[in-house]
This record gives sequence, C-alpha cells and structure tokens, in this order.
Amino acid sequence: MRILVLGGIRSGKSQWAETALADAVGDAPARYLATGRVPDADTDWAARVSAHRRRRPAHWSTCETTDVATQLRTYPDLPTMIDDVGGWLTATMDRHDAWSGGSVTADTDELVAAVADFRSTLLVVSPEVGLSVVPTTAVGRRFADALGTLNQRLARVCDRVVLVVAGQPVTVKEPV
Repeated sequence: MRILVLGGIRSGKSQWAETALADAVGDAPARYLATGRVPDADTDWAARVSAHRRRRPAHWSTCETTDVATQLRTYPDLPTMIDDVGGWLTATMDRHDAWSGGSVTADTDELVAAVADFRSTLLVVSPEVGLSVVPTTAVGRRFADALGTLNQRLARVCDRVVLVVAGQPVTVKEPV
C-alpha cells in the first residue's frame, strides 16, 4: 500500500504518517527517509527535526538523503516513510538551479516511477500547497507550481491519499 499524506504546515501530517506506518509494521523493521537538511544556524528547524526523531520507534532505521528514488529501488520490500517531498524538491531545485529556470523533470520522473514500483508499505509525506497563499515572488510560485504538479503525479500512483487537517485524517482517495 502506497499512501500519499498531504497537509499544511504543522497540520500533523508527519505524526499521522508515523503512526500509520507503526500500526502497519508493528515490531518489524521500517525505514524513515528524511529529506531535509538541518542548517547549523537554524535552531528552530533543528528543534523540529529533533521532535520528529524522538517520535520514531527505536527499531526503525533513518536515512538522511535527497536520493530518494535510489533508496526506494535499493530496498523495495522494506516498509518506508518519506518525510518530506517538499524538502526533497527544495534540494532538487537547488541542485538544478530550477529557481532561475533549470529543470527538475528528470528527477521528478524518477521519483514518481520509484514510488509506483515500490512493493511494500510506503508513506509519502508532502506539503499541500493548494491551501496556502499564492507566493508573491517568482521563485515562490515556481516552487508551489512544481510541488503541486508533483503531488498530483504522486497521488495518481499511490493507492491512497490522505489530507491531514488539524491532526485529523481526511481520506481523499481510497484503494480501488
């Protein structure tokens, strides 16, 4: 079962996904793919990352990476959670200078294909950009457009889509 978990900032989407994965695997191994880096000077972000780490069961492995597609293909049978696609997209846009016109198409194609091919439980956490204000800058709109398009593509290949609002899951798509 592949589940796309969407939500706004501080909506509870990561915590909901962690609980769903823990419920699915019990005491079995699972993997957490953390896509966001922690800049040394950003103490608020470091505190958020620390809170995420404390919530994870001790028997889960954590891989901090932006090479999510390779990780999914390397361990296609290990229950996995990706947190989050927005962090991954930011790093990918940085790498390809997509803020000023570079393309992330090959990387997003690769990610979507790896998610579609994944054979075990997979929870993909991503910010839902459609619920926020329209960015006032060109780079902000570029990110919102890229993330919105990527979320739509991921939703097509996932079996289930859940929107988390105020910590409460709202089912958007059920398995057919």
